[in-house]
Amino acid sequence: MGLLDGKVALITGGARGMGAAHVRLFLEEGAQVVFGDVLDEEGKALAEESGATYVHHDVTSLQDWGRAVTTATELHGKLDVLVNNAGILKFRRILDMSPEDFDRVIDVNLKGTWLGIKSVIEPMKAAGRGAIVNISSIEGFIGAEGLSAYSASKFGIRGVTKSAARELARFKIRVNSVHPGAISTSMAMDPEMMQEVDADTFVKSMVIKRFAKPVEVSHVVAFLASDRTSYCTGSEFTIDGGLLTGAGY
Repeated sequence: MGLLDGKVALITGGARGMGAAHVRLFLEEGAQVVFGDVLDEEGKALAEESGATYVHHDVTSLQDWGRAVTTATELHGKLDVLVNNAGILKFRRILDMSPEDFDRVIDVNLKGTWLGIKSVIEPMKAAGRGAIVNISSIEGFIGAEGLSAYSASKFGIRGVTKSAARELARFKIRVNSVHPGAISTSMAMDPEMMQEVDADTFVKSMVIKRFAKPVEVSHVVAFLASDRTSYCTGSEFTIDGGLLTGAGY
């Protein structure tokens, strides 16, 4: 038996990176998966390879959210799980960052998460229960130079998660957040950011001295989406190889 047998899941930002790892693992664990992204070519290729259903999905658009949710419920009859994975990173120091760039990061990462929660409440109520997993970051705990917008959005996801957990428990909908650290994805390897980071020093600061594979995050996400975490809500799960142990948070 799979961990997610019988579950119907909607995953955002699923065309590549961590999102694609979530899609593949959820399928392996028995879920029916609908995933969205704005990267249509990569999304369609993953759908053809995996058997999941792809929809074009801009998480800042309430209309796109409605279409994604309707696709899941019409194809599979219900919606049990939402993984709010879509996110962007813009490396700019505050002095050099435009207000438009700041707004864009907040809109995708934070408002997109909020819209997702809002959009799945009714179908999850109809299903009798649900699980929402919001992907934040260790930057939602400690912040970093050049990542003010990203950190603000990821701190914000923590607050939205906790408020939603309190609001939705009465409907048997659980809401938790996941906080990855150094994960080997194209976003984490942003060229502008990597020019500014002393990679050797960063690795030396780790407890587990390596970058994680995306699927190592996916295993925690799948666990939180499953019934095995039926008493977990409003909680924060770090997947950072111990990076925050010395951060004083």
